Amino acid sequence: MTPITAAELGIAISQPTAHGLYKWLLASFLIGKRIRSSVAFEAYRNLVDRHGLDTPEKLAGCTHRDLVRLLGQAGYARYDESTATRLHELGVGLAAELESRTNAVESGSMKSAEFDAWLLSFKGIGPKTLEIFKREAVLGEK
Repeated sequence: MTPITAAELGIAISQPTAHGLYKWLLASFLIGKRIRSSVAFEAYRNLVDRHGLDTPEKLAGCTHRDLVRLLGQAGYARYDESTATRLHELGVGLAAELESRTNAVESGSMKSAEFDAWLLSFKGIGPKTLEIFKREAVLGEK
């Protein structure tokens, strides 16, 4: 099976006003889980396209109960509770720091490896999620 790409999800990573980097990170978070790619794809569509959680702030503002419900609608049968908790924590952390950290990498005041370590500090983001994210998100290297 070929990997899901940002383009397949309609994500333009290079457009910061469209929150493309956040959207691809969210998609990578979902794709990186031990779940069918079709469920991850549907979960992304449900969260972002159908329910408008297209910014970290909106994800952070979503209740645990709503996240569980939205994941369930996408076919999450297992891990919906823990995934909902981790998604909320991710939204809060990204809302607080994603823009400043990506700007720091782009300006050269933060190394890409430091940015990677920051992402890995979030529960639910491990090496596989980071690998998926970095497949298309290139920061600081132009």
